Amino acid sequence: MTDDTVAAVVLQWQAVHPGVDTSPMEIIGRINRCALLLQQAESAPLRDAGLSRAEFDLLGALRRTGRDLTPGELARETFVSGAAVTKRLRQLTERGLVERHTDDRDRRMAHVRLTEAGREVIDTVLPAQLAFERGVLAGLGADRRDELAGQLGELLLQLEGRLGIRRR
Repeated sequence: MTDDTVAAVVLQWQAVHPGVDTSPMEIIGRINRCALLLQQAESAPLRDAGLSRAEFDLLGALRRTGRDLTPGELARETFVSGAAVTKRLRQLTERGLVERHTDDRDRRMAHVRLTEAGREVIDTVLPAQLAFERGVLAGLGADRRDELAGQLGELLLQLEGRLGIRRR
């Protein structure tokens, strides 16, 4: 066992409940702790561009799919609620990074596209953000990063399968 925050928590639980299998905490607890720390970490590229991670993800979904998306599709692409997408779209529209237009066949349906300014922002921020993230992972060698990515991918597939989340 490593000497991290989660290891200390596991030892405390083992002292309180010596017969309880705490091994899931060693994985789930560390994933949750890493996620929390990554969310709290300041990202200079995003901050400099005036973007939150959620806004970056939304712009990225529009850019990487290469097509206009409905708010519902954006919600699925970014793993957030429709209400959260609506709020972010309003903010990004006000900043001139995305624009909405109605469907020619169904006037009730809205589509979202990147503006030229939005494309420039995401194309500028992406390489800088990836460099920042590479720095966050610099303590792990390439082989360890590949191994971790593979293991997390396996876990993700299992969880998505259990939760009935369809992969594309």
